[in-house]
Amino acid sequence: MKRKTKWYQFRWRMVLLCVLIIGLFVGYVGCRLYNVVRVRPMGTGPAGPAIAAEPFSNQWMERPVVLLGVGDSITRGYGAPGGLTYFDLLAHNNNGKYSDMTGRDLASVFPTLTKRNVAVDYTVSQQHIDDQLPRIDRYDESIYGIVALTSGGNDLIHDYGRSEPQHDAMYGCTYEQATEWCELLRGRLEELIGGINTKFPGGCDIFLANIYDPTDGVGDPQTMMMHRWKDCVKVLGLANEKIAEICEKYPNVHLVDIHSEFLGHGIHCDEPWRKHYHKNDPHFWYAPILEDPNLRGHDAIRRLYLQEMIRVYTH
Repeated sequence: MKRKTKWYQFRWRMVLLCVLIIGLFVGYVGCRLYNVVRVRPMGTGPAGPAIAAEPFSNQWMERPVVLLGVGDSITRGYGAPGGLTYFDLLAHNNNGKYSDMTGRDLASVFPTLTKRNVAVDYTVSQQHIDDQLPRIDRYDESIYGIVALTSGGNDLIHDYGRSEPQHDAMYGCTYEQATEWCELLRGRLEELIGGINTKFPGGCDIFLANIYDPTDGVGDPQTMMMHRWKDCVKVLGLANEKIAEICEKYPNVHLVDIHSEFLGHGIHCDEPWRKHYHKNDPHFWYAPILEDPNLRGHDAIRRLYLQEMIRVYTH
């Protein structure tokens, strides 16, 4: 004879199911919060590629040279104190902090080097055209320009999904929208480059950085309590394609590939199973807000700029 299931047996099953559901929910929320607040290892010592001393043994140019910084908060120097930003270190190494880079800076190969930085935090490419270009002097023909430029990153990440995406604030857009908007970004960057060229009738080289990815190619900004963006990695890749095309088009514009070097140093830096994990330096190179590099990130960026400058001026 078939036994009837007692009513209290159903009750305990429901209690166990509810406990399981609540436990899973609490665990998920806890993991999300932990991922946001946990302090990722930043490491110590040099970051980025090693720079040889030999290219700095001779002067690169006899003419007076101006090092000009243009663009967003990366070039302005957010994430590092004065004198330790990538732009400052490019011009003058801090021998006390980075002894391995003693004599490996632009002041060592351009004895009459002067510098000026017009970059501003939280700015997009159109603001670089409208606000920064007018602030740049038109230099004498005797002066050669070396321009460090970071532009376009904020065009992608603003307004962090808090508003509908648009051409200069793409966060959350689809790849289809980005195909048109990244072409507009390319047009703005070309206008900016054209404007910079007019400031240096005696000639200049523009070193244009591409855009790094704090998610290490995973595409999960939502794990940092930001809005989900399904196509973020593809859109970033498209924007970097446009930047690379610009560098191919203009002989005096040179690509500084910070994107490749920073993969594995973002929010998944300490996860060995990730594709871009760096066994020898599994450390975080970003500031807490993720838009900007931290101190070691700035060190890495200046080395990447120097690496490209060595290629341009010594080969």
